[in-house]
Amino acid sequence: MLITNDNIALSSKAAEISQTPQKPSPAVRKTEKQIVLLIAILAGFITPFDGSAVNIALPTMGAEFNMDAIALSWVATAYLLSSAVFLVPFGKIADIYGRKKVFLYGITIFGLASLVMTLVSSEEMLINVRVIQGLGSAMIFGTGVAIVTSVFPPGERGAALGIYITAVYVGLSTGPLLGGIMTQHLGWRSIFLVNVPLAAVTVFLILWKLKGEWAECRGEQFDLAGSVIYGSAIIALMYGFSILPEMKGAALVVLGFLGFVLFALYELRVPSPVLDIRLLTRNRVFALSNMSALINYSATYAVTFLLSLGLQYTKGFTPGHAGIILIAQPVVQAMISPIAGRLSDSIEPRYIASAGMGLTATGLFFLTFVTEVTPLWYIVTTLILLGVGFGLFSSPNTNVIMSSVDKRYYGVASGMNGTMRLLGQMLSMGIAMMIFSVVIGPVVITSEYYPRFVTSMHYAFILFTIFCIVGVFASLARGKSATDSR
Repeated sequence: MLITNDNIALSSKAAEISQTPQKPSPAVRKTEKQIVLLIAILAGFITPFDGSAVNIALPTMGAEFNMDAIALSWVATAYLLSSAVFLVPFGKIADIYGRKKVFLYGITIFGLASLVMTLVSSEEMLINVRVIQGLGSAMIFGTGVAIVTSVFPPGERGAALGIYITAVYVGLSTGPLLGGIMTQHLGWRSIFLVNVPLAAVTVFLILWKLKGEWAECRGEQFDLAGSVIYGSAIIALMYGFSILPEMKGAALVVLGFLGFVLFALYELRVPSPVLDIRLLTRNRVFALSNMSALINYSATYAVTFLLSLGLQYTKGFTPGHAGIILIAQPVVQAMISPIAGRLSDSIEPRYIASAGMGLTATGLFFLTFVTEVTPLWYIVTTLILLGVGFGLFSSPNTNVIMSSVDKRYYGVASGMNGTMRLLGQMLSMGIAMMIFSVVIGPVVITSEYYPRFVTSMHYAFILFTIFCIVGVFASLARGKSATDSR
């Protein structure tokens, strides 16, 4: 189902007063757009900042709690797993009960969990609080893009999403740099303390400035059973990856895939599904755009994780120095993303996104040759290439996804887009954990295991390169998008 070009009502107060929404004045419309975009920018910054800062701090966390390589992976993966489990359900809840409401609760939970992270005293508590952070993140990402899409019409949407995604990349950029410096000089707990005032400012702006609500599916029944099947399948799949090559791990992976099949069959039978599978079966553009996002994130997310460990373990860099090196990729992403977003409003987005995927595949291929003695200029150049590729891909692909559905599905589409990102990130980390399990084993990474660690990186980057090559074809095969049919 394709989005129409009708003006989206921005004044929910008028919508509540009258069955026929009144068109707000241009001044009010412009003001509301600016407020929504500002709030989205703050929220878009805070969660990727946290994720990228945590990646750079992992060796320090591991040293404090004596964590092995697989346990370190779970610090990042627990957050992603929780986000993925709850993102689609909260996207649907937001469509039913209000996107602003869910967004507000999400940013509040995320901020409070970040405060608790500064007080954790054990490995178990660390991972458990990361799960709560992931819950808040799911509520944010399940609604943020949907609200922006609700407010900005098709001709302006690509540029707005480009700005939003730029904020995400600024968070990714400053995370390694500030996270590394703060971890080195103030301790790893300080990186979570930064989230607290940012979350508080965002909550204040929502309560003070953001009026009205967006809930096109008000009155529908929430699909609890489908949500449970969906979440169980994700948990089984991801936990199975982490304990491969054990037989139990293989069984859980198979069970996870079967769970997704059961979920799809169930959703086709219920009147108000948490995820309308027909969006995937009847809307080729929507389906292949989400598949492209899944492939891209599966191939790219673990790059920072692996290089962060590699720079600090095999090359002996401090967290601060490693952060300065890793900042190259997201900085370039932040520069390219708004340009790509604006281009996607006037040029067929699939060509821009496919070119980005091709450049990403090239960068990943170059990383397969990284060793303990690889010069820094080679690593930085490759990171810049990856930044250009991902910057060209993300904004146009998001624009296509959100513009390919009717406005009543914005929350679900936003949740699906975020879920593809999180599932991709989880698969990326799952592949890294699986390779660690097979090549290194559950041991603390010391100098005697550095050769095995480098071998693990090579295997991961080879697989990621293959993913992206497949992704180029998936991106091109989606066909003409709604953004180009106006």
